[in-house]
Amino acid sequence: MVSHHPDTRLLNEHAAGALDLAPSVCVTLHLNYCEQCRRAHRQLRDLGAGLFDRLPPQAVSENLMDAVMARLDHEPEPLSYRATAAAEGCPPLVQRLMQRDYQDLDWRKIGSQVRICHLRTGDQDNEFALYHIRAGGRIPRHTHRGTELTLVLEGSFSDESGHYEAGDFLMRDGHNQHTPTATRDRDCICVGVLDAPVRFTDWRFRAANPFLRLNAC
Repeated sequence: MVSHHPDTRLLNEHAAGALDLAPSVCVTLHLNYCEQCRRAHRQLRDLGAGLFDRLPPQAVSENLMDAVMARLDHEPEPLSYRATAAAEGCPPLVQRLMQRDYQDLDWRKIGSQVRICHLRTGDQDNEFALYHIRAGGRIPRHTHRGTELTLVLEGSFSDESGHYEAGDFLMRDGHNQHTPTATRDRDCICVGVLDAPVRFTDWRFRAANPFLRLNAC
């Protein structure tokens, strides 16, 4: 059961198409799991459409109309949470980004318990990555120089603030410090979206902080 959700601001920006691509993917993945947020999302879209309907019509030039129509012809397939239910396995949106299975990805080890794989979204301002935490393993205690969005895909983990299962959505920033730790019975796979590098607060890893860079692509 999904217990942790995006706040109304994030849902509203997603419904309006105002989020950057990588955060938008993360919210879309949560919607794949969460009926409560799907209802709220539909309400926000309907509200936005109703507000647009109340606006007086505006004259536009013929050139502008042609440019808009040409752009629509070349728009990529929109992000969707309707393609599958969470119980059917890895969401199709993640499959599209991976273009292969989990075991075939180019994973990079971070110690013996955690590995990471950066996925290309085309978002130049936000890093989008998969994190694989071995059962009982942990990501070193850290805080954030910007904002971190996390979506649990498989398994579960806990930190100082709670416990998180598949479909749960977290947002952390510089006011938060945590040590994500997978449960002992199963590996955990999460999506992580960063707009700035993390900052390790565990003394064993602080030396790495000056070398951390955002891997947006």
